[in-house]
Amino acid sequence: MRNSERRNASAAGRPGPPAPDWLIELGIGQGKPAVCVHVGGCHMAGQRTRGADLDQARQALNENVPACIHCRPDTELGVLD
Repeated sequence: MRNSERRNASAAGRPGPPAPDWLIELGIGQGKPAVCVHVGGCHMAGQRTRGADLDQARQALNENVPACIHCRPDTELGVLD
């Protein structure tokens, strides 16, 4: 077993940080604008996401960042149009 394989195996046994409650999906390009808000763990969240707290998720929705149509963070947060 190589050193890199040992490191990966030992790291796999350690629990990672807890998943964030909310995710903000980012777009591509300069400034990486927010393109969607998700509930943490949403299966439709892409790879370009960052964790968000309750206030950041609400603020993004209030700034017209679309809510995911699958996990409906706007419903869970009580931010409906």
